[in-house]
Amino acid sequence: MEDKTVYHERQRLQFCLLHALNNLLQQEDSFTRAELDAISDKLVRDDPEKGKWTPLSVIFKPHHNALTGNYDVNVLIAALEARNKMVVWHDRRNDASSIDLADKALLGILINVPVRRFAGLWRSRHWISLRCVAGIWYNLDSDLAGPKPFLNLEVAEFLNHVIDQGGEVLVILDGSL
Repeated sequence: MEDKTVYHERQRLQFCLLHALNNLLQQEDSFTRAELDAISDKLVRDDPEKGKWTPLSVIFKPHHNALTGNYDVNVLIAALEARNKMVVWHDRRNDASSIDLADKALLGILINVPVRRFAGLWRSRHWISLRCVAGIWYNLDSDLAGPKPFLNLEVAEFLNHVIDQGGEVLVILDGSL
């Protein structure tokens, strides 16, 4: 049963980072495609390696695909830091239970998982938000039909599975606390 009090955007093209950020902040258009594109363009302008571009760099930009989205972690970090959020990369050598899910400064968790589509011919990565709303943790994966609540200890188990499968875990803290 879908909880109407939990904001959840569905996947469109490869804009999973856009959807993951809006799901994390629990607000429609908290971030827009134009805003993420502008952040990506600024990262390019500030890049000391931009002299190594190829003609394909017009479409496959260093920090996102101009046609479909598919933004990278640099865009995520810059976007959240602009909103006074702190991104902490979870040390995968540690069990996910080392993340204090009750920390008042913890806004949520973003994960980046490897995915295979089209019978395994297309390999990519996918951004997913996890967020606690009204005391319940939710998987806000934009590929899901709606928010999926976790039971008590499932969050750490889920994160350990993500890490075991080659995923990355980023802890998002509210910098204003």
